Amino acid sequence: MEGEQFIECRKFKVTLISAFDLEDVRKIFRMKVYATVSFGDDDKTEKRTKADEYGETSPRWGSSMQYTIGESAVIHHGLILVIKLYCKRKLGDRYIGEVHALIKNLFDCATQYGGSRSADVTWPVQKGCDSSQGMLRFSYRFGDKIVIERPPLWKKLLQSGAAVLLRVTLISTTGVDLPIEEIPIFTNPVVIE
Repeated sequence: MEGEQFIECRKFKVTLISAFDLEDVRKIFRMKVYATVSFGDDDKTEKRTKADEYGETSPRWGSSMQYTIGESAVIHHGLILVIKLYCKRKLGDRYIGEVHALIKNLFDCATQYGGSRSADVTWPVQKGCDSSQGMLRFSYRFGDKIVIERPPLWKKLLQSGAAVLLRVTLISTTGVDLPIEEIPIFTNPVVIE
């Protein structure tokens, strides 16, 4: 099934469990920490946890996010999972640090011991080139290989435009603001390549 029309993929699920001993970036009030997950600098893949209101420098989330990743991105170096941590504030959220992990390394690590394709890991939180304070614990799982039809470009553009239009309509008529990724338009998954 090689060719332009079909693409081999895997489902990828990442669960942000907790962080501990983070840098306290808020000296007066309580820290309310949330995390964002994306691939590289691609804002279209970004998903976000709710802010932990009580954990302060040791937040807990238990939030899971699912993606569909092209098989070529899983088996070749290049695709990077980026998890960023922020402190929620009324005058603008404050950056705490982040974790970067190559998808190929995660896949190799998970399949290395028995082929379960899942793992529970703890990584140091970094701020720029320096190691900052704290650790992030997350688990991940790769699904079996599947073959899906590659959506044509016009369909991708139509889906993005329809999602934005639907979101604007919901906000203006009901005041409800849903993230775009929670608005299902088509059944074909968005594939990260």
